[in-house]
Amino acid sequence: MHSDLVISHADRRPMYLQLMEQVRRRIAVGDWPPGHEIPSIRALAAAVQVSVITVKRAYLELERSGIILTRQGKGSFVADSPDLKTRLRRGELDDHLTAAIDVGRQLGLSSPEVAARLRELWPEPADGKPEEGDETER
Repeated sequence: MHSDLVISHADRRPMYLQLMEQVRRRIAVGDWPPGHEIPSIRALAAAVQVSVITVKRAYLELERSGIILTRQGKGSFVADSPDLKTRLRRGELDDHLTAAIDVGRQLGLSSPEVAARLRELWPEPADGKPEEGDETER
């Protein structure tokens, strides 16, 4: 089973965290739907050239978070939670927005200034209509 997950040795984060992030992102974007079998620990370790222990740690953390589940003798699968994709998408976005807020505070910007800047950077759809899921008018 080809995984398409990669480890960057230039990334300062531990390898298991890089793997966890990539698994979460695969699920968040819909590449790996609920019930999808994910690569075995050994197969993924060989594919990304890391130790089995590294992959096992990532899988254990993902399992503790309710993102994947492991069935003894059958493999590991994306958890069958109806809100998992939404929860992961929201969590990743929240992480980035929190970092932007922190930078804004360090620069002495107010909440309205940071929000206004986000609105300025958000591209408008070509047809001028609000995007799907857009609950507020621009």
